[in-house]
Amino acid sequence: MASSPASFDALLLLSFGGPEGPEQVMPFLENVTRGRGIPRERLESVAEHYLHFGGVSPINGINRDLIAAIEAELDRRGRRLPVYFGNRNWTPFIEDTVKQMRDNGVRRAAVFPTSAWGGYSGCTQYQEDIARARAATGPDAPEMTKLRQYFDHPLLVEMFADAIGEARAQLPEQVRAGARLVFTAHSIPLRAASRCGPDLYQRQVAHAAALVAQSAGYSDYDQVWQSRSGPPQVPWLEPDVGDHLESLAERGVDAVIACPVGFVADHIEVVWDLDNELAEQAAAAGIAYARAHTPNASPRFARLVVDLIDEIENGAPPVRVGDPDVVPGYGCTVNGALCTPACQA
Repeated sequence: MASSPASFDALLLLSFGGPEGPEQVMPFLENVTRGRGIPRERLESVAEHYLHFGGVSPINGINRDLIAAIEAELDRRGRRLPVYFGNRNWTPFIEDTVKQMRDNGVRRAAVFPTSAWGGYSGCTQYQEDIARARAATGPDAPEMTKLRQYFDHPLLVEMFADAIGEARAQLPEQVRAGARLVFTAHSIPLRAASRCGPDLYQRQVAHAAALVAQSAGYSDYDQVWQSRSGPPQVPWLEPDVGDHLESLAERGVDAVIACPVGFVADHIEVVWDLDNELAEQAAAAGIAYARAHTPNASPRFARLVVDLIDEIENGAPPVRVGDPDVVPGYGCTVNGALCTPACQA
């Protein structure tokens, strides 16, 4: 975290990106997987998930709505701060957005990533995005400060806890009391799991799940993984949510609430993996099923974003739930610099 107060003259919302038409699906997936040797048939299989929704990923629309909510929150606080939008894998690309920011006279921008986590995919890769975009822009690129990890921010915990309550109310009344709460997050390869410190991502997810469960009134719950990809011989974090649901069915569980605590938006992996595949699996097993929504473009999520900016500008300590000495959450990084030595390995 910055040690002295400083001010920003813009905010960049930085996200993953997604197609917004059928003709964009394969080029988008090729961008996502470039250099990873993913077979064409695997890309075509994943493309079907997007084509099921008309070739339009929900993520860009959600992010535009979140930007509108952030602008409303800034206005409510009397702040004049333009909000820009950039993606890693599809338009608007971050490289183009940062050039636009430079041309508009932006000199120092905060960057809010649509990931709450540490680890390579959740944090380091966004830092690399910033560094790449600044290099493409040139020596007059704006200074850019990536906001801190926020997996244990009280507003995030509160939003997920409330969403669990809303999902529980969707279940038939006679099975609500015994419904099993299952938290999910995106699986990652085991070889990447400790890149930024021993099991950092897994510990953060487990900590967030515990915080949300406590806030929602649950003392017993499960935490599993979803959306793994890649060749089957490469080990990823387990158990998979589908395998776990099968085990719950064998135990006689008759109702499940799935909470995608690892995601901040109902993007394609949430709506396909949980609202389609897992929901169909639950129905076939005779399990009543409900899925908690993610923060999406909630006004509270917008408040969280602006609060993170205020922490830097006012030199205030980060607001966190739980014990920060038990599960680390790393602070702000400038111009794509890595915040921990482990991430540089």
